[in-house]
Amino acid sequence: MTPDGVDFEKLSNDFLMNTYGERVISIVRGKGTKVWDSHGKEYLDLIAGIAVSTLGHCHPEIVDAIRKQAEILIHASNLYYTRPQAELGKKLIENSFADKVFFCNSGAEANEAAIKLSRKFGNGKYEIITMEGSFHGRTIVTLTATGQEKIKKGFAPLIPGFKHVPFNDLSAVEKVIGDKTIAVMIEPVQGEGGVRAAEAEFIVGLRRLCDERNLLLILDEIQCGLGRTGKLFAYEHYGIEPDIMTLAKPLGGGLPLGAALATERVSEVFTPGSHASTFGGNPVACSAGAATLEVILKENLAERAKTTGKYLFEKLCRLKEKHNLISDVRGKGLMVGIELNTPCKEIVKECALRGVLLNCTVETVIRFLPPLIVTEEEIDAGIKVLGEVLNEFNLHS
Repeated sequence: MTPDGVDFEKLSNDFLMNTYGERVISIVRGKGTKVWDSHGKEYLDLIAGIAVSTLGHCHPEIVDAIRKQAEILIHASNLYYTRPQAELGKKLIENSFADKVFFCNSGAEANEAAIKLSRKFGNGKYEIITMEGSFHGRTIVTLTATGQEKIKKGFAPLIPGFKHVPFNDLSAVEKVIGDKTIAVMIEPVQGEGGVRAAEAEFIVGLRRLCDERNLLLILDEIQCGLGRTGKLFAYEHYGIEPDIMTLAKPLGGGLPLGAALATERVSEVFTPGSHASTFGGNPVACSAGAATLEVILKENLAERAKTTGKYLFEKLCRLKEKHNLISDVRGKGLMVGIELNTPCKEIVKECALRGVLLNCTVETVIRFLPPLIVTEEEIDAGIKVLGEVLNEFNLHS
């Protein structure tokens, strides 16, 4: 219930489709790494809207960019040029491998664009190899590309043209390449798949294999891109460049915005009418995106994520030594997961009730995706609460 008497939790339950299950708290306000619920209680947000609020909530430069643009032009459609879209495109190209960018509204749409682009480039070749444990979106095509059977239940028949192989297994990829194969698509760090990073030998080997077999390498950096892993883009850890890369989550600074970036050789097959989006590259979203990228670059937040991520990783490793519920700690930069030998949903719920927001994925992995501005003191506070909850669950298990 809000101060003006609106019970929006009841309204949500009455009128919204139940696709998200139980929601423990109701968030009404955010600032930096903190959010507040409808009762005024403060929470430390260590999941950042699932890697979206990468500069924290309501960063002043993003708010200013949104306000200024909203007063000038909110929407124009892609029948016309708009300055924010052009300026964000320039920033992305100047700071990445790519030559061209296509803007859309979400990660799923970015991956749809990458899939369409690779198929059009293939000129009859259409098969794409993806990884087991991957997550590429929830449209019919992107959930088909996803290597997790649980999200596909009830949606058959799915789309032909995808093969799934074990993550980090180069020989498995090579074995399934056929006459119709055009691309390999991977997340450098699997997020929804349990925070699993690609091994350097695997990524480098994929690039070499794609070059040898005339295949495209598509990197889905929707969750791991834009500074989160300790580099501006995760592919930079491996000394290779993809042919296509997809971005979303943090790109719009909290507003819906996705992008598919590609080399000139690949992007030129997209011609007028071959792909489009009414809202893609919206002026307000692109203004927020440009402000986000500018802050990440000028404040060197990728390097900060590397340093703070190392601190988080080491603290979680120490926590593992004290708790037999924890079986593994893994990740890159400020994208870290701890695997438990028990389901983690109730543990995450209890942490939320005590003021720390985390996330449970693949049933047994607690995922940390804090804003890149998170401090060591805030990390300590979050781990303290998690440790207390683990102690209590261990006592009752």
